[in-house]
Amino acid sequence: MKKLTEEENGGRAVRLQVRDLGKVFGEGDQSVTALRDVNLEIRESEFVMIVGPSGCGKTTLINIIGGLEKQTSGEVLLDGKPISGAGADRGMVFQGYSLFPWLTVQKNVEFGLKMKGIPAPHRESAAKKYIRLVGLDGFENALPKQLSGGMKQRVAIARTLANEPEILLMDEPFGALDAQTRVVMQELLANIRRKTNTTILFITHDIDEAVLLGDRVYVMSRRPGSVRAVLDVELPGERSHNSLVLPEFLRIKKQIMDMLWQESNDAAMDR
Repeated sequence: MKKLTEEENGGRAVRLQVRDLGKVFGEGDQSVTALRDVNLEIRESEFVMIVGPSGCGKTTLINIIGGLEKQTSGEVLLDGKPISGAGADRGMVFQGYSLFPWLTVQKNVEFGLKMKGIPAPHRESAAKKYIRLVGLDGFENALPKQLSGGMKQRVAIARTLANEPEILLMDEPFGALDAQTRVVMQELLANIRRKTNTTILFITHDIDEAVLLGDRVYVMSRRPGSVRAVLDVELPGERSHNSLVLPEFLRIKKQIMDMLWQESNDAAMDR
């Protein structure tokens, strides 16, 4: 990762800024405002979560940050520079694993590095490093069809991290997993973050997941989506399933639940 020289905030450089972001789909009477005046900021090595009611524009927001969609107004800055499209400086992990079924775990993780023209010995070494980091030692030669859902998502995470993006964007990556596997993957991701100091922006509809993993949680309003609240999360010790019963965890969880209940209730009254 490159050394940052941008504005410092709390001792860490500001990595990502979203300023007055708006998104409108369609035109005239058929237009729908998905996002309005969204502002957020992520500092280097932060793990930031976004939660909100269904249809509030969470996925639209992360797609704009990833360069997959264009905003109608406002701007997105990465390391102080405007984002104008997709780029290798942002790694994306989706709910779907998007693995190549004909490639082994090793070759799937190497794929992005191969596209960059990295020599075979270097990309093989890097892939092995990240396969080990996600706990898939011994599965290098396995095909995706031989893996469980959780294992496939580990491969997807390893493949993205191997490209060493400036920020990791995750759109409900554990949404398709069963409850037990989901908690295992949450703990794995928390451990990866501790070891790599990766900057992460994570979209989720799961409040427990947001509080368990996040340094900060952005709570979005109903459509048109905007930031309703920003909550700092400070939990003692390393994040794990044991954190789910801590008083501070439960206090923040209730705050978010109350806000989302109010947003969903107001949305129902608006119809």
